[in-house]
Amino acid sequence: MRHQKKFNHLGRKSAHRKAMLSNMAASLIIHKRIHTTVAKAKALRVYVEPLITKSKEDTTHSRRTVFSYLQSKEAVTELFREISKKIMDRPGGYTRILKTGNRFGDNAEMCLIELVDYNEAMLSPKDDGKTKSTRRKRAGAKKTTGDEVDAKTAVKHEADAKQKKTAKKVEEPAKETAPVVNPEASDEKTEV
Repeated sequence: MRHQKKFNHLGRKSAHRKAMLSNMAASLIIHKRIHTTVAKAKALRVYVEPLITKSKEDTTHSRRTVFSYLQSKEAVTELFREISKKIMDRPGGYTRILKTGNRFGDNAEMCLIELVDYNEAMLSPKDDGKTKSTRRKRAGAKKTTGDEVDAKTAVKHEADAKQKKTAKKVEEPAKETAPVVNPEASDEKTEV
């Protein structure tokens, strides 16, 4: 019986699986992002996150422990020099899995697994001073071509111009109907 044996064997013998995860972890540490299947990425996350946590304490013992898993001096150096400084304040969750669709050959689920602190696009602030506006359209509205849109905007501009002209005409007579009366001029007329 295999009670409480939860990790994914990935269809490989243990030596092959350990070598594959070691190579994938070293590649992830060096390149900060790798493209793989979702099953391998989930197994890699379980494998590499304890190693990243160990890198927070830079001692000879923790370096040797991490090296026994990674078998790559370059990856260990990168992990303890660069990555450990960036993740020092993070209490876990150092990796992110982003699904990218299915592979053409065997329809396997593919994904990107990346280190969270190294994705500049997601770390940058979202708003650039612009307000987000949603564009909605009615379900029954017909689609228009570029020429129809240009014609509609031209007609709309003409209608706006006509409205402005009529508004000015209405305002002009209102100004003329209230003449200014000069009191001296009215006295002269009564004397004559």
